[in-house]
Amino acid sequence: MRVRALWWDEGRLALLDQRLLPGREKILRLRTVAAVANAIRTMQVRGAPAIGVAAAYGMALAAAQPRSTPEKTAKLLRSTRPTAYDLFVGIETVRAAWSNGDDPLAAAHAYREKIVEECRKIGEAGASLFQRRPNVLTHCNAGALATVEWGTALAPLRVARDRGAKLFVYVDETRPLLQGSRLTAWELAREHIRHAVIADNAAGYFLRTGAVDAVIVGADRIARNGDFANKIGTYEKAVVARENGVPFYVAAPWSTFDGARPDGSAIPVEERDPNEVLEFGGRRTAPLASRARNPAFDVTPAKFVTAFVTPDGVLRPRELAARLSRIARPE
Repeated sequence: MRVRALWWDEGRLALLDQRLLPGREKILRLRTVAAVANAIRTMQVRGAPAIGVAAAYGMALAAAQPRSTPEKTAKLLRSTRPTAYDLFVGIETVRAAWSNGDDPLAAAHAYREKIVEECRKIGEAGASLFQRRPNVLTHCNAGALATVEWGTALAPLRVARDRGAKLFVYVDETRPLLQGSRLTAWELAREHIRHAVIADNAAGYFLRTGAVDAVIVGADRIARNGDFANKIGTYEKAVVARENGVPFYVAAPWSTFDGARPDGSAIPVEERDPNEVLEFGGRRTAPLASRARNPAFDVTPAKFVTAFVTPDGVLRPRELAARLSRIARPE
């Protein structure tokens, strides 16, 4: 059963509250840009492409209100999360339309359809990678919940399954907010794709013992040289995959590629509330005197990436710079 993370519903932005999954499926209907900004900040909606689309609709909601301006609205939405490049692309796409006197809502709709179509193409482009490598490790959630529909990392798996691949997916739980065990497993279960949730620190075991044929992840921002930011813990998976000769793929739409950043050192990394680490299920698990660090992302060097799965095909890191130079980039 296909999943939709968000959609336009008679003047409101409707989205699944991802904080409540898998236990409860609650649809939020947001009427204001302030509500959209809060949904992004609190991860009611999450995943780089999805928050880009949500922000585009947030711009459109503001445009319908008196005294709103493109610049003020864009500033509010940009402040929500710093790492995911899609957020800024979605904002700028609608800001430009609004400033030019074009219909902001039409621009948001067009941006959403562009992301959905690019993710569908990612699925088509990457499916053949898993016909002979059906035992796959994922990290975090890069399915439809993170991308409106289809997914990035999960899109090739969906298409490969539809073409007859006998897939088995190892799902990293993805601490501290468990986007793997809560969200990726929920999507795979709905589509009857065989899988097992594993602890984050078990991934090396399965890579070392030959249980995993390939790793595929999404991304939140990809620099011009192929260095990329993704959910914290991605870097170590890439290193261990290389050590054990397992191919490591990154799937992303063009809105995730930031050609203005020469390498990963220029990617901002969000650090979130330490309580996400100090607590589990609302209960304190560390001593009261303890403090925590909670980077939400890490940056993986391009040398650990076998290939990027893009809407235009499978590209090696060295092929990115030339391709990105041909993509118009909002600033």
